[in-house]
Amino acid sequence: MSDLMTALEVTGLAAGAGGLGYAKHRAPRVYWTLVGLPVTWGRFTFTFRSTMEVCGLTVQASGLKAAMARAARRQVRPAMPKIRRVRGTSTGLRARLKLPAGLEPADVSASAERLRHAWGVRSVTVVETRPGMVELRMTGYDVLGRVRMPRRFKPEGPMVVPVALREDGTVFIRDYRKVPMALTLGATLSGKSMYQRNLIKGLAEQPVALVGIDCKRGVEQSPYAARFSGMATTPDESDGLLKALVREMEDRFDLLGDYGAANVWELPDAVRPVPLVLLVDEVAELFMVAARKDEERRDRMVQYLVRLAQMARAVGMYLEICGQRFGSELGKGATMLRAQLTGRVVHRVNDLQTAEMGIKDIAPEALPVVTTIPPDRPGVAVAGDTSGGWSRIRTPETSQAEAVAACRRFAHLTPELPALADFRPLVDPEPAPEPDPAPAPDDASPLVPQPVAD
Repeated sequence: MSDLMTALEVTGLAAGAGGLGYAKHRAPRVYWTLVGLPVTWGRFTFTFRSTMEVCGLTVQASGLKAAMARAARRQVRPAMPKIRRVRGTSTGLRARLKLPAGLEPADVSASAERLRHAWGVRSVTVVETRPGMVELRMTGYDVLGRVRMPRRFKPEGPMVVPVALREDGTVFIRDYRKVPMALTLGATLSGKSMYQRNLIKGLAEQPVALVGIDCKRGVEQSPYAARFSGMATTPDESDGLLKALVREMEDRFDLLGDYGAANVWELPDAVRPVPLVLLVDEVAELFMVAARKDEERRDRMVQYLVRLAQMARAVGMYLEICGQRFGSELGKGATMLRAQLTGRVVHRVNDLQTAEMGIKDIAPEALPVVTTIPPDRPGVAVAGDTSGGWSRIRTPETSQAEAVAACRRFAHLTPELPALADFRPLVDPEPAPEPDPAPAPDDASPLVPQPVAD
């Protein structure tokens, strides 16, 4: 009997170890919850003081504390951050620390890589929550390996779209009211099209007008035409569309002047124009010219884009500029246009100058991260804005059929703008389902010949 129990115990331990090993690779969230979180929490708790000292995150104790320690005949120890709260998440561990006088969040951020190695986690991100208080967001596994967006995430307010997942497990959102204009760059097969697809799918569900410029004859945006209020597929059409958008912007400014409002969100609901998002698929096509006669058209389109980027936010018009290549050699106005684009998302690119134009001017320390994105991980990008903050993100995989289905499902939300009536895309009707074949009569059999009536 004892031999049988021993065999059962060994079998159970082997099955449990095998199950944990399988979960570690196939279900990392489950493995982290069962094993990784308790182990990391304990390691963090018992090695916190020594880790702070080794990483240099201490300051000299104040005179009062030093005097009290000497009076008690205790060793005077340096002051270090104090743990205020620790909580576990499905992707990692979060610890809120109160910094002592003389220590700043930049000091903790500079030691993030050393903290990651000390506690054996995937990554450590330092976020300042308020003056003197930081939060360490530790990730227990590679959350960007298999992206799964939180199911319970609910956008707060209009014009907010969840697009990707950050490296620390939080959701990267595209908030047009906070970051009205953005530039998205990425080489072929870098995941840039997937990013646009998720963006279009999220915007299709909201009461917003979508306008597209796709000079590749519409191969990228035409499938979503059911949800677009206007679309241009050639440089000539783009010239006319941009002119119409500038005219729409000027009319909206006149409306603001009539009501004495500073932006469209201060207008009454009855007269507020619908928000509008312009998506440019390949911006370089608007700058390139094949002959000298096309230069006038190019300069005019660039001028329209710059005007929209400078002023359109107040009237509820937003820009989403995308491209594979972006550099000063595109021509006059390229650098001026980039200066108006607050948000930046840079995927893997083919040249250093594109990466520098996309991210170096706002977050120089993120440039090495962009230039080391591997080609076998499409969708990985560096997202930042002109506030200086940046993070590594990855877009969840969304098929074109899913995005097209969302555009058709919410096609009734597509507003008809009189200024863009000439650019409204033609939408192919949905194919009608094939009728089911009529069932054969009960008294008829395909194997028995039936008599034919005269």
